[in-house]
Formats: sequence, C-alpha cells, structure tokens
Amino acid sequence: MEFSDTEKALHEPAPGFESDATVTRAQQKPIGNTSEVNFRSCLTVLGGSLAVFCSVGFVNAFGVFQEYYKQNMLQDKSESDISWIGSVSIFLIYILSPVAGIVVDRFGPTTLLASGSLGLLVAVFTTSLCTKYYQFFLAQAVLLGASMAFLTLPPISVVSRCLPKHRGLAVGLVVGGSSIGGVVWPIMLERLLSTTDLGFGWVMRIVGFTMLPLLAFACATVREPLSSSPQQLPPAVAQSLEDSSENSRNSNSTKIAAAVKEPKTKAWDISIIKNQVFLCLCLGLALAYFGLFIPFFYVSSYAISRGIDAQLSFYLIAIMNGASLFGRTIPGHFADRWGYFNMILFALATSAITGFCWTAATSLAGLIVWSLAYGFASGAILTLQSACAGKIATHQTQGTAMGILMGALSVTSLVGSPIGGSLVSNHGYLALSMFTGATLIAGTFFVVVSGLLLNREVFVAV
Repeated sequence: MEFSDTEKALHEPAPGFESDATVTRAQQKPIGNTSEVNFRSCLTVLGGSLAVFCSVGFVNAFGVFQEYYKQNMLQDKSESDISWIGSVSIFLIYILSPVAGIVVDRFGPTTLLASGSLGLLVAVFTTSLCTKYYQFFLAQAVLLGASMAFLTLPPISVVSRCLPKHRGLAVGLVVGGSSIGGVVWPIMLERLLSTTDLGFGWVMRIVGFTMLPLLAFACATVREPLSSSPQQLPPAVAQSLEDSSENSRNSNSTKIAAAVKEPKTKAWDISIIKNQVFLCLCLGLALAYFGLFIPFFYVSSYAISRGIDAQLSFYLIAIMNGASLFGRTIPGHFADRWGYFNMILFALATSAITGFCWTAATSLAGLIVWSLAYGFASGAILTLQSACAGKIATHQTQGTAMGILMGALSVTSLVGSPIGGSLVSNHGYLALSMFTGATLIAGTFFVVVSGLLLNREVFVAV
C-alpha cells in the first residue's frame, strides 16, 4: 500500500519534536508480554514494606511506651495525657498525607522518602534524650509523626501504580510491613527495657541504628514504574493521534506535543474531592477511625486490670499485630477477585462485632483469641482503604486520592485514643468496648452507601 507524500509527512516527527514523538510512540507500544510483576516491582514492594515497617510499624508499638511511661518517666500523667503522644503522631501521618500524595504524583517518591527517613532517625535519637512530657511530645509525637507521613504514603501510591492488576495484594504486602513492625518492635522494646541494664536512652539508640540500613534500602528501591499501559494515555493524546491523518504536519506535531506535556505542567489535580463515592468512603472511614486504634493502645492496660502479668500483657500487642499481618495480605489477595469494597465492608463489620466483645475476654487465653480476631479484621481495613481509593482514582492521581483519604481520617485518628483514655478513667473498659464497636458500625453504614453509589448491583465485585 502506497502513501502519498502528505500522508508520510503526517507520520514523521516534526523537526525539534523527536523526543516528544518518541515518548508518544513508546507509550503506544503494547506491554502485554511484559508482566507487571518483575524484579523492579518486587524490589519496590520490598522497599515500601520496609519503609512502613519503620514508620507505622513503630507507631503500632506505642502500647509498650504507653505502659512504660506510666510506670517510669511520666508517673504524674494520666493515661489520656500519655496517649496524646501516640495520637498526635498518627494524626500527623494522616493530616500531612494529602501533601505527600500530591508531591509524589508530581515529583516521585525519592525526595519524600529521603527527608522522611532523616526526620525519623532524628526523632528516634532525640527521644532517647527526653525526660519531660513536653520533650517526649515534641520528639515522639510531632517530629516522628511528621516524618512518618513522608515514609508511609509514597510507597503505597507507587506500588498501586506499579501493580494495578494486583493492587490489593501488593498494597497489602506493603502495609503488612507495619504489622511485622507491630510484632518486632514491641518484643524488641520489651526485652531490651525489662531484661537489660541498657536504660531507655540506649534502647532508643539501638532502635535508630536498626532502622538506618532499612530506610536506606527503601530510599534506593522504591521507584515509579518504567512505563504505563496504553489505556492510561491521556485522552488528549489519543485524540491527537486519531486526528493526525487530517491535519498538517506542523499543527499535528504541536497538538501531540501539547497533549504529551500536559500532565507534567498541569496544576494540582484534586478533582477527586467532587466524587460522591470518594466522599462517602472518606466519611465512613473517618467515623470508623474514632475507635479503630483504641484496642492497640489499651489492650495491655486492660489485661493488667484483669490481673494478667504486665510482661505477658505486652505480648498481646505483638499478637494483635501479627494477626494484622495476615489481615493486611490475605483479604487483599481475595479483594483483587471479589471486589475491594465488598471485602472492606466485611472487615469493618467483623471489627465492630469483635470490638463489642472485647470485655467478654477476661483470661489470658481469651484475650489472645480476641487479639488474633481483632488484629486480623482491623488489618484488612488498613489495606483495603487504599485499594478502594485507588479503584476510584485515575492512574495519574493515585497518590493524591490516597493522600486526601488519609487527610480526612486525621482528626478522628487524633481524638479517638484520648477519648478512649477518658472513657476508661471515668466509666471503665466496658464503655471503651462499646465506643469501639459503635464507631466501626457507623463507619460501615457510610461505606455501604459508597459501594452502592459506585455500583447499585448487590452481588457483584465492587
């Protein structure tokens, strides 16, 4: 088949436009023969998991600090006062996530991971020198929490882009790093603090030196995917290519150049906040977060109140986080097949029922079983919330959507545990149990609404 000179010219790159045309053609090439699961993506998942292990995983061990501070350096402070340290660190992780999400979508993860790693290490080493409440608050709440925001969201959003067909499992493996941290850090801290003469200061320095190589590996391996699938081309690019045979060579090249460059020069895209499905998801999860983390903060103190040995009670935190690891990975795998919204609804409802049953566990064996159940169910929520946001968002706005979602959860994650401390002081652990279950039930209702807005058919994968 012969082409006219005009038709040939239309398919040749314009002078000075070779790089942009090359990019466009490269994006057009099918990549079906190249699996998204490759060595680079596996390294990204591993590095992301280590970043979350050192950040959220360390926060999951705050129950150890809660009890240790109460018995040692901060004996004059109430449970509620001490819990503010952990709550503010969690709050800052979430409130700064929208900023982190927008930045990672526009500039990539490396700068955020490096700055977050540096801040985290400074916070840990500074905490080793603290003796007063305000010092712990500034180091372990403010600096630690702000640094963790830049270590938590970038790996999740990058992995969501790298492995879109396996998003639930991939995000689950990354978020699962926090569960492993929730097992390792409490045991490590408890053993070093109770069975050695190192003292609190050197224990925290050992924690910092342990984190250093892990964070370095994360910074080196968490990278954006090399290419995007053809269906992810901006619509303007596809339209320009379709119209190429009807335009002159120069005008066509100009349109394609503008279309290809548009995503790089476009202002921050926060249009996701106008999506009703996304807003209902944010509202539902925000309500659930009032009570979601309360058991992680108070399961040890509840066990001690039931006459269980303090050393054994610390292990309940590790057990809960160990179960959470399976909750963050196994449901994510099935959610890729059965639907992210369906699985998160099941996880929310199960967590609520388990929360209501908290004070029914009065023995060590009963609390171990309860911790396993709550850890598994709540772990699934933490994984699937990101997968749900990723399902609603476009390929280019994964980080922004996840960041805005986490920002919406910031206030309730901040006040939930201090409210729990007040309930314990004034009404006991039964009131704390009822509060945990009720907030999770309320959150379940709005996530149901979100799923129905996305797809009104009931028995489908959503």
